[in-house]
Amino acid sequence: MTPTFTPRPSQQQILRYNGGRLGIAAVPGAGKTHILSALAAKLIQEGRLGDDQEVLIVTLVNSAVDNFETRIKRFFDNPIQVLYKYRVRTLHGLAHDIVREKPTSVGLDERFSIIDEREAGFIRREAVNAWLASHSLDDYLDPALDNSKRDWVKRQQLPDLLDSIALAFIRSSKDRLLTPEKLRQQLDASFAPLPLAELGYSIYADYQRALAYRGAVDFDDLIRLALTLLESDDEFRERLQYRYPFILEDEAQDSSQTQERILSLLSGDSPPLPLLGEGLGVRAIGCAWVTRTKLSLKHLRRHRLNSCVPSSAKTRAWTCPSRGGRSLRCWRWRII
Repeated sequence: MTPTFTPRPSQQQILRYNGGRLGIAAVPGAGKTHILSALAAKLIQEGRLGDDQEVLIVTLVNSAVDNFETRIKRFFDNPIQVLYKYRVRTLHGLAHDIVREKPTSVGLDERFSIIDEREAGFIRREAVNAWLASHSLDDYLDPALDNSKRDWVKRQQLPDLLDSIALAFIRSSKDRLLTPEKLRQQLDASFAPLPLAELGYSIYADYQRALAYRGAVDFDDLIRLALTLLESDDEFRERLQYRYPFILEDEAQDSSQTQERILSLLSGDSPPLPLLGEGLGVRAIGCAWVTRTKLSLKHLRRHRLNSCVPSSAKTRAWTCPSRGGRSLRCWRWRII
């Protein structure tokens, strides 16, 4: 470690990590990013990596990627020492790396393109407008509306509402690895009519056809296809497991079900465990978010950054000195 970084006692325990699963819990501002950067640098400095291995750090947003890059390099006098020894990615960036290596294995052309959210929104809106042009929702409108208000609702509010429903439906379907074909099978097998699901399916199918026509995928497709590739290609998965012997995940409380499965597979769990905290080397999580699931803590070492102290056992709020003593409520707080 560089002389400018003097770890606190609780941080020193994290820096003694030498394998297995470790969970780090703290409120925002407690120093999770810095201690993960220090841990990555320490693993590199100790020669824990082979010539063709890297520490993989997965974080939430692109700005955090740059932050990690800057912090890790500061632990080395010569930047050449750390060259090709670590990789910082958002989930989308990691999924892109995985799919780019073997695109034909998941039905993509070698030169497939990725559409951004703006273009995805444009394509989705076209599918929504096409659905509205062939379906009527007049029965769902208040009969007391006058003609001008009714026209405004149909022209503006209904398309906006359907677009938001379609966005949530498509993302949820892809997170569950449900293609339009698989979804159609499930709807056909349903014992009761599901009109809202039929609406979502119709727009989803049109949206995917438009992507296929362009030879493109969206960000959610990248994640879905990366998971499919890891699950179906044992040799490729084992190669990536060797490449990334240490996996550090930042902002784990915001990870999706698919992200958890991807990182679980990369860490070598077989079968992959769908629960948070069961599939990686180190996870850092803030505690001011609502949890989605109860977790099994078996075989998991837990650690709390001691820069945050309980302000009241009754309210379960936590005070972080680095945030001016401001209390952050922590509902169903978890260590993972």
